[in-house]
Amino acid sequence: MIWRASRGESASAIAARVGLDGETVRKRIRRFNAEGLEALKDRHRSGRRPTYSAEQTATVIATALTKPQTLDRLAAYLHEHKGIAMQRSRIDEILLHEGLRWRKHETWFGKRVDPAFAEKRGGSRLNRAGIPGGSNS
Repeated sequence: MIWRASRGESASAIAARVGLDGETVRKRIRRFNAEGLEALKDRHRSGRRPTYSAEQTATVIATALTKPQTLDRLAAYLHEHKGIAMQRSRIDEILLHEGLRWRKHETWFGKRVDPAFAEKRGGSRLNRAGIPGGSNS
């Protein structure tokens, strides 16, 4: 923004190019003119302070990477061993924010991992009883 303004580009043209509101661009240019390079640094913003520190968040991520079996177990471990009481939903949000997706376990009605599962265990009781569509028909 600052470079473009120094080249004579208007605030509205800069705003359109960078996807910001024109007033935001004008405000940033005025701030730069008043403060110089210091104006480019982030400033403290109002709002609720983070519930969990950066260290706690890092602990959650590092612990999740050890492959606990479930989010419930991860949450319990964090609470009992690390002193971090955090809900499953918040843990999941943190992991998603880091680009990590919790792998959901297969449910009983999902696709089987082993394609030969049915052959290994034999037909179901219904199929063995001669129900149409079963292996005896």
